[in-house]
Amino acid sequence: MPEVLVPAPRVPRWVANFGERHGGASLTAADGALRGAAGDGSWFVARLPFGTAYDGPAAAEPFAASVLPPENWGVLLVRKGGFAVARLAGERLVDSKVGQRHVQGRTKAGGQSQQRFARRRANQARQAYEAAADHAARILAGLRGPLVTGGDRAALAEVLEDPRLAGLVAEQRWLAVPDPRRAVLEAAMADALAVVIEVENA
Repeated sequence: MPEVLVPAPRVPRWVANFGERHGGASLTAADGALRGAAGDGSWFVARLPFGTAYDGPAAAEPFAASVLPPENWGVLLVRKGGFAVARLAGERLVDSKVGQRHVQGRTKAGGQSQQRFARRRANQARQAYEAAADHAARILAGLRGPLVTGGDRAALAEVLEDPRLAGLVAEQRWLAVPDPRRAVLEAAMADALAVVIEVENA
């Protein structure tokens, strides 16, 4: 089912546009979400970030006002080409680090050459993951709030195997991101605070 990420301040306009496109929509608040249904069969379900349940009135404005960032949370993005980690207090960035590591691409060579290449590539990836774990352990030390993750699932799993990160609680939301850079991290922090809207246009 298609999903869109909508920043909280834009949710009322998004809901209004949905109604305009589909000849009006009735809103209900149920199961911790804001739901909209149009006469043409189109519908949407909007959910607050960080798994927060919504229990307010069936209206877009109070729903959007319910988007509150945690007092203590983090972001960890990992791909073979790099990593980004951030610690936040509400919307304020407390500390962050973005790092790149060169990991060679695949080769078409065969035989022993291919095996040496694969070993070198594996070593480079391991060093990249170790660097990511080192910075994550430093920046996220003692984190008790949610951790938003993204990037490459296998790469992230390697990093989270570090015993120093054992206490982190990863959010269910997963962010698909390219190789982490500063702009990618900033976009990920904004996406983590966005409302997730599942929408079906008839």
